[in-house]
Amino acid sequence: MDISLLSVNNFNPFVNKVFIFKISEEIQLDAELISVTESNGYSPLERTPFSLVFRTNQKNEYYEQGIFNIIHPEEGSLELFLSPLGFDEVGMKYEAVFS
Repeated sequence: MDISLLSVNNFNPFVNKVFIFKISEEIQLDAELISVTESNGYSPLERTPFSLVFRTNQKNEYYEQGIFNIIHPEEGSLELFLSPLGFDEVGMKYEAVFS
């Protein structure tokens, strides 16, 4: 899957749905997509820039920013750069930005 072709339309139907973060062969986490937000930034691509925020059930630990293998319910496996945003009352939030 060419991530340069992805847009909010690929993700909006999956808000509040669970994706899989495959950290390694041994470690996989459920991650709920909690928001999809378009931004007003510039992009050389035809799509509007956007971001995704996922939340895991991690309470105390988290993974540093980096490339994660994300399993999308329809698009299959995507490699996305995720940054930790911090904990909320449910767990750890991670963001992917598409510019």
